[in-house]
Amino acid sequence: MDPQTLEAAFAPVAADYVKRLALRVAALRPGEVDVVLPVGAELVHGGGVVCGQAIMAAADTAMVLAMIADLGEFRPMTTVQLQTSFIRPVPGDAAEVLLTARILRRGKSLAFGEISVRTPDGRLAAQATTTYALL
Repeated sequence: MDPQTLEAAFAPVAADYVKRLALRVAALRPGEVDVVLPVGAELVHGGGVVCGQAIMAAADTAMVLAMIADLGEFRPMTTVQLQTSFIRPVPGDAAEVLLTARILRRGKSLAFGEISVRTPDGRLAAQATTTYALL
């Protein structure tokens, strides 16, 4: 699967809210996907940094994309747990944020993963772990 095929597989099932994040699949590797979140004014809060809610939504979506790539197609799933640690703020004037979602283990009914969120200069901004239930 290539980035365009993955984006096309996700588009019909994505919520409109998620589509407005304008995420772009940058690269795929076995069990792993790189996703770019463009930073626009609508994602920056009064403190001048990218809001955590947008980062968490992008992290959750990046893992869904990793799951679709791993499964070869979209299958119904739901987030059971998403734990995020914010390490440093993403400046509001950053052009984009890079997220790397990696599947740690996928079983018959549960999958576990981790997502790193990096600033444009490569510094770790947030780290998330997640559990998904395959329905």
